[in-house]
Amino acid sequence: MSAAGAFARAAAAAPGWAARPLEERVAIIRRFGDLVERDRDRLAAILTDDMGKPITQSRNELAGVGPRVDYFVDAVPRVLRPTTVHDDGELVEQVGYEPLGVVANISAWNYPWFVGTNVQLPALLTGNAVLYKPSELVPRTGEAITELLHAAGVPEDVFVLVPGGPGAGAALVEQPVDGVFFTGSYATGRRIAEAVAGRMIRLQLELGGKDPIYVTDDVDLEPAAASLADGAFYNNGQSCCSVERIYVHEAVYEAFVEAFVAVVEGFVVGDPHDERTYLGPLARPEQLEVLEAQVADAVAKGAVVRTGGHRLADRPGAWFAPTVITGATNEMLVMREESFGPVIGIGVVASDDEAVALMNDTDYGLTAGVYTRDEQRARRLLARLDVGSAYWNCCDRVSPRLPWSGRHHSGIGATLGAAGILACVQPKAWHLRR
Repeated sequence: MSAAGAFARAAAAAPGWAARPLEERVAIIRRFGDLVERDRDRLAAILTDDMGKPITQSRNELAGVGPRVDYFVDAVPRVLRPTTVHDDGELVEQVGYEPLGVVANISAWNYPWFVGTNVQLPALLTGNAVLYKPSELVPRTGEAITELLHAAGVPEDVFVLVPGGPGAGAALVEQPVDGVFFTGSYATGRRIAEAVAGRMIRLQLELGGKDPIYVTDDVDLEPAAASLADGAFYNNGQSCCSVERIYVHEAVYEAFVEAFVAVVEGFVVGDPHDERTYLGPLARPEQLEVLEAQVADAVAKGAVVRTGGHRLADRPGAWFAPTVITGATNEMLVMREESFGPVIGIGVVASDDEAVALMNDTDYGLTAGVYTRDEQRARRLLARLDVGSAYWNCCDRVSPRLPWSGRHHSGIGATLGAAGILACVQPKAWHLRR
């Protein structure tokens, strides 16, 4: 089906979907959540086949859909409830909300269930029709999402699958949709923003990051090392909010590095369908060259590869050894450009002020975190960081209850939380004189 044909179907169906009582849409989305839970093992196997995510991590992603369903079916009625802001007996002023209409959802491959439902659930619940283009790297997962939404009761013309590669996404953006919700790279997000700039439509861009962490001098070393190694290498580092830069106070630098490397060297690299596997193949073979270039650039500028640093050529597919680079500085590619793979740079700092300056020295602004025993110290530092999400003694996490937003090259707009619901609607001001 062409993008134009998909849009025509959705545009015709949108008014009827919006006219349905909200309670009906809520019941349908609840059924969707039940179907996902019922089929979790089957869907996890499909996801692992699609992009190489280890099977335990695929199951974890599927397990996270239920809390998203629970949040949105509870929050949407509350957030969209008409609000009276003034009533003097003669004049009533109210705020209400209406759906955008037809939205294009161009989704990502690294967390297709999370990234997709972050947009799809609030969009459908608020009365929009959705044109869904999954990444071409996870075609069967995109089909599975679509099939389960239809099985739950979403009409086929209200949620329309638009498969294909970049050309399909470009064609979708050209349609007279009422909103575009994209998750992916900064380069593609910028092209989409330029394409729709003159159309005055809702634009949501969830882009990349170069997410930093600061490990202070009073940290609990072993728990911090374990947490940050997981934050850097989970899903093979193929996450927008993966830890991509670590700055460690000089007082604990060597001890932290030793503990961190020990954790990383314990990760099992192998068959993604094996329950013991922590790291599988990369989803995009072309990323191997990016990782090799970052390692070579870091070494040339004085850094040291403490473990890994090379492809794993003894098996079919795109494999890269989990890599830890120490002595990293902000002049190196590994500390400036997205790695989106199992590579992490670690640098040393002499003070909190130096850490903050280096963490803010980036074109991105997605997440940042501080590991310290002192909550007030963490809050002071995090308040100075120009990011959408701030972490204290945790990392690489997303909550449906909180807005997910980026600054600068990390995107515009928000998904999740009340802000993500309001992104799917437009307000209407009611002036009612009795």
